[in-house]
Amino acid sequence: MLGFESNRIATLHYGILFAGLLLAAAPLLAVSPLCAQETHVVLDGQSKGRTFEGLGALSAGASSRLLVDYPEPQRSQILDYLFKPGYGAALQHLKVEVGGDVNSTDGSEPSHLRAREDHDYTRGYEWWLMVEAHKRNPNIILDILPWGAPGWVGKKNLYTPDMAEYMADFIEGARDKYGLTLRYAGVWNETVYNADYVKELHRALERHHLDVKVVCCDEYIGEGKGQWAIADEMKTDPALNAAVDVIGVHYPLDDKGKTTTTDAARKLGKPLWSSEDQPSSGAGPILQRTWAVGGRILAHLYNRNYLEGAMTKTEIWSPITSYYDILAAPNSGLMYANTPWSGYYDVQSAIWATAHTTQFAQLGWRDLDSSSGYLPEKGTYVALKSPNSKDWSMVLETIDAKKPQKVNFAIDGGLSTETIHIWETNVHKTFENVTKVKPKNGSFTFTFEPESIYSLTTTTGQGKGTAQPMAPAAFPLPYVDDFEKTDLRRAPRYLSDQDGAFEVQPCDGRPGRCLEQVISIKPIPWGPMPDPFTLAGDVTWTDYWVAADVHFLTDAPASWVASTPLTPFRTAAYTGQVGMSSG
Repeated sequence: MLGFESNRIATLHYGILFAGLLLAAAPLLAVSPLCAQETHVVLDGQSKGRTFEGLGALSAGASSRLLVDYPEPQRSQILDYLFKPGYGAALQHLKVEVGGDVNSTDGSEPSHLRAREDHDYTRGYEWWLMVEAHKRNPNIILDILPWGAPGWVGKKNLYTPDMAEYMADFIEGARDKYGLTLRYAGVWNETVYNADYVKELHRALERHHLDVKVVCCDEYIGEGKGQWAIADEMKTDPALNAAVDVIGVHYPLDDKGKTTTTDAARKLGKPLWSSEDQPSSGAGPILQRTWAVGGRILAHLYNRNYLEGAMTKTEIWSPITSYYDILAAPNSGLMYANTPWSGYYDVQSAIWATAHTTQFAQLGWRDLDSSSGYLPEKGTYVALKSPNSKDWSMVLETIDAKKPQKVNFAIDGGLSTETIHIWETNVHKTFENVTKVKPKNGSFTFTFEPESIYSLTTTTGQGKGTAQPMAPAAFPLPYVDDFEKTDLRRAPRYLSDQDGAFEVQPCDGRPGRCLEQVISIKPIPWGPMPDPFTLAGDVTWTDYWVAADVHFLTDAPASWVASTPLTPFRTAAYTGQVGMSSG
């Protein structure tokens, strides 16, 4: 049994960490309109351009851990803001981590195949998240990527046929148990690729008759020979070129603020993706998603990735900040929901910066290159047309502009000259349908405010969700859990495993249910691998005690780690029942 009272936190190296969370407020930017300057843009339906493949997000690194613990109806409201078309972010692509019971940033996600014949497709929350996303948007693209793997895989070598089979098994589990069709699979997160393994993964997918495309290689700037190095090798290796369907890179912005796409990558004829991105470079600190900080930058990033990098898809890590703030990389999500006991969530501006594209351009639309570009007083615009070659949309941002800019548009090349609906977001407006314009003789003029993002479209059906969260509330105290209400072989609510897997099992030596760390063989890690521990709590705690009934199944050591805002961590070893206080 586990219990707290009054305020507290705790950890085990083979145990439990209860810790608190920090939030930071960001100042708002003021808008100061000055004189407008006029620019001319031709919207040409005959323009060439790449096929738009959507905006998405990556649920990985245990970033969605606390979402599944939210009560209804708040949990469904959050999912609507993320995935429901015409309501919020309307994400068009969801990539999830293939868990390996190893820390992958803000925790460890459970494996579906802890032994070669294990096959458990119910562990964790990514299956559930994919089902909920698909329920709201049957056209959403589903994608997977591993961070690590169980130790049995390849005798602790990930780049082996064992791992290719591990990936194929996950895809088949999603199909057979949940009716989900996964479309893409990656190689190994931010790890230098192995060309032989990339080809082996492709062969495994073919052996299993899975119509799943390979994305390679999800590398960060500076890794190996460079994050686009796979493009150079594909030019001289036909088998590798056939195995790779998409080149995806992470945070494709160098220290000079330029996108990193190479000429070799552009000329291959393969889709290019920013397969993990952020308003910041990803090196940290991760920016908040309020408008004044991260939201406005994200609006610029989506346009820039296509204009400068020829990338037809951008995926943000993560869809939602649903992990404790005390962990690495807080603020990664498009919105905030990490206090499930309260029902509180925060629909941040990054949701609406994303909606300015996803609610106005669908998968399969085509970018119009000659009708996209840069405004003279800072700003970018990207125009797209629908498959019917009539409807069109434009996403225009003036994030760095300091004065209004007047733009005259001439519509040509068969594009519709019907009523144009204009939506706007800035520090004063949040995803508002501000006006509609009827072109005269195929042209119209509009003045764009500085530090804003706009969507212009001939389509309809856009919308802004209205659901409201519960009020914020602190972690409930006193808190006691004897795990009797938790299903066997599942994690209890609010506990966030940071390595290994803590699951409820039948107690050893007495009746009832106990919490047990069940991983006994070290997994293949992605990065630093701590001793297994799990975490819960509240950063506001300053004086609290923790107690637990403990039974050792091995001779392995264990400890509590307690934290407060004033005393970051205090550790105490234990051999049985534990009491702790701090202040």
